[in-house]
Amino acid sequence: MTTPDATDELVVATQRLVRSVDALRDEQYGAPSLLPDWSRGHVVAHLALNAEGLAGVLTGVVTGEPRTTYASEASRDADIERLAAASPSALRERLFASTSELAEAIAAVPDGAWDTVLERTPGGTTFPAGAVPGMRLREVEVHHADLDAGYTAADWPPRFTVRLLRSMARRTPSAEPFTADPHDLDGTWQCGAVTEGSPVVRGSAADLAWWLAGRGDGAALTTDGGALPRIEAW
Repeated sequence: MTTPDATDELVVATQRLVRSVDALRDEQYGAPSLLPDWSRGHVVAHLALNAEGLAGVLTGVVTGEPRTTYASEASRDADIERLAAASPSALRERLFASTSELAEAIAAVPDGAWDTVLERTPGGTTFPAGAVPGMRLREVEVHHADLDAGYTAADWPPRFTVRLLRSMARRTPSAEPFTADPHDLDGTWQCGAVTEGSPVVRGSAADLAWWLAGRGDGAALTTDGGALPRIEAW
């Protein structure tokens, strides 16, 4: 089954995102986001299309007609470029409609179907239906900060920051194993096959999670291993 708290957190996170997008002036949509080569319009387009794709796979679970989140990676990228070029009003409407569509799709999945295995693209990465609320929560919170519209990693709820630290640590995003040690949380997170001599990277939980997600240069972090390990973009 899906985790109820992830679904509840997603509702609140989506409300925050919608407020930020709705507050953008039309001329701000074409301004750069924090993601290379993406405007704020690209980020909004991606968030809308991701919600539609996830709603589609969950609807497929209910109807018994399997779907994938995206037809292909190439079509995903092309769709984002196409939608990003739409008018700000069209982008807003698409995002708002897609978030409602996804919420309805999540609510419609029967309890016994959450372990259904879904595909991102045909023959591509798979995930259980129950992972969708948590996956979408990560998309919403991280890309909300990517918008560079006043909401930052420091604004993330502590519970989400812990979720992201745990998730990013499991990805082992660096070729060099290390331990992430947030000074404002109890516990540490091992990234890769950590040994006694592996470096420790320290900082606030939000700064560590942001960096582990491939954002920023980690300037607010410190390490006892010299230079920070190289992190691949998420």
